[in-house]
Amino acid sequence: MTFRFSVNIFGLESRRAFVVFCRDAEREGYDAVDTTDHLGVGSPFPLLVAAADATRRLRVGTLVLNVEFWNPVLLARDIATTDILTDGRLEIGLGAGHMKWEFDRADIEWEGFTARTRRLESTITTLRDHFGGDGYSEQETLRAEYDIPVLRPIQRRGFGRQGPPLIVGGTGERVLRVAAEYADIISVAGAFQIQGRPPGTFRIGTAAEAAARVAFTRECAGDRANTIEWHTLLQAVCETEDRRGTAEVLLRRTGIEMPVDRLLDSPFLLIGTVDEMARQILDNRDRLGLSHYTVHAPYREAFAPVMARTRALAG
Repeated sequence: MTFRFSVNIFGLESRRAFVVFCRDAEREGYDAVDTTDHLGVGSPFPLLVAAADATRRLRVGTLVLNVEFWNPVLLARDIATTDILTDGRLEIGLGAGHMKWEFDRADIEWEGFTARTRRLESTITTLRDHFGGDGYSEQETLRAEYDIPVLRPIQRRGFGRQGPPLIVGGTGERVLRVAAEYADIISVAGAFQIQGRPPGTFRIGTAAEAAARVAFTRECAGDRANTIEWHTLLQAVCETEDRRGTAEVLLRRTGIEMPVDRLLDSPFLLIGTVDEMARQILDNRDRLGLSHYTVHAPYREAFAPVMARTRALAG
């Protein structure tokens, strides 16, 4: 099982700083850079085109687009354009959105999770149909006269082998069923909504919860389960000689309510020496099947030697 590692892009200060960030990530051994889809940060698709242009081999992806922000027909156009302009290096992550305040600020109706999950599935199937279609019939004469190609993604991997690889993930059974049916890459999310608290109030998941989510999704995926790449987003990377002491400090600082041993065993963050963290990644692969990790931008440099050690240990 080959490991892949990526880093999330956070802020956007200048073009020069962004180019340096992407090239540093490539030099450090990352396989991809990813964008989020939140208010107050850079727009995903221009960032991905710029990241691909600044690097030679990095794949670029969305982790993840909030489908409630996008008209699926117009999104199909952006995905196809970006896949072409990045020479087929694009990966598309789609999600149902979880930050209610963003919906409020964007004047988008906040619906229940069932309705948002239906919209996610509908978006996936609409994109698949557009990618596999023959273009708009209204443009047939124009295309023929001027030899204009139908706008399609370069890749034929995801969306029913009609587009780029598709990433879907979460913690709830409804969204994981969608992931099991359609996704090439399933992200086992480590941020669990706290019951009874406002939407977007999270706690970190435990190893037992991760195992249960993986088992549920594999059962839903059936024969597809062994062809899926299993992913997670690390919430923190803390290099230290004192794992327990650092975990205790982290619990106090963040207000996370969890026994120290459960935090240290969680697959959604890494605490320890470079070797200890690398061995935890190998252990997570063996017990959960996780082989694709994303870190947040502030942890990029700290995680680089962990990647190298993991690859060395994995042979």
